Amino acid sequence: MDFRNITTGLRFPEGPLVLPGGDILVTEIAAGRLTRVKQDGTQEVFAVTGGGPNGAAIGPDGAIYVTQNGGFHWTERPLPDGSTALFPGEEPADYIGGQIQRVSSDGSSVTTLYNECDGERLKGPNDLVFDREGNFYFTDHGKTHPRDRDRTGVFYASPDGTFIREIIFPMEAPNGIGLSPDEKTLYVAETPTGRLWAFDLVAQGQVGARRVVGTLPPGGPANLAMCDSLCVDGEGNIIVATLVNGGLTSFSPDGKTVTHYPCPDVLTTNACFGGPGLRTLYATLSTTGRLIAFDDWPTAGLRLNFQAA
Repeated sequence: MDFRNITTGLRFPEGPLVLPGGDILVTEIAAGRLTRVKQDGTQEVFAVTGGGPNGAAIGPDGAIYVTQNGGFHWTERPLPDGSTALFPGEEPADYIGGQIQRVSSDGSSVTTLYNECDGERLKGPNDLVFDREGNFYFTDHGKTHPRDRDRTGVFYASPDGTFIREIIFPMEAPNGIGLSPDEKTLYVAETPTGRLWAFDLVAQGQVGARRVVGTLPPGGPANLAMCDSLCVDGEGNIIVATLVNGGLTSFSPDGKTVTHYPCPDVLTTNACFGGPGLRTLYATLSTTGRLIAFDDWPTAGLRLNFQAA
């Protein structure tokens, strides 16, 4: 599929989010900031969070809630075209700890909402999604250490700081998270396994039966694919940003139809819908520092709760 480049030069972008008025907010994980990108590609710093801001979502109060992974140790690696790019690695020396941050709607203030749950510190929160009730689900991807890796799960929390609880444990580096249109199913993508999971929601913030929707099809020179973040379209398909076999992979809810859309970046990390009729799909290409747009995506998007009309 054809796409257009909106902007370049971002430092490992993620978490695309449509702002009121149509600008796109992205997190720049390697720069520790949120950046507003206008449709002409102009960039401006929206807020400085420190650490590694990962996912972002608008809450019921209009503020922006950020999954703060605490930062990475960054290394430069060669790309197939001969250039070099930043890649995330282990927990860094200046790790600020995993957090959920609240950024005011104008970007003027950044506060920490949560940094632990029941006495257990958050490790590397990655992505989040708000439900109709105004609370949010989020994944903790964990951090990698020289000889081990954190065991992590999925959480449910309120935006006013009054409660947080772990609802799924353990998972293998959970990453993307989203809700079905009827909010009866919670989708979670595991990075290293390439699996997309579906969890029945039997009550608000309470999961029941689970199943694997599908596993990413491998491809590329490494014949490998891993999951990053995800979004859901208006027909209930789950679109998973795909690593190594870089691109976007769409799963039907029953897992019977899987379509991979290649992107020119081995770390295609996230996507969101916007534009007229939610027919534009924005995606972050992280090693090449780009925000791109597919203006003719085959399906319209699912409007997120509290997303601007």
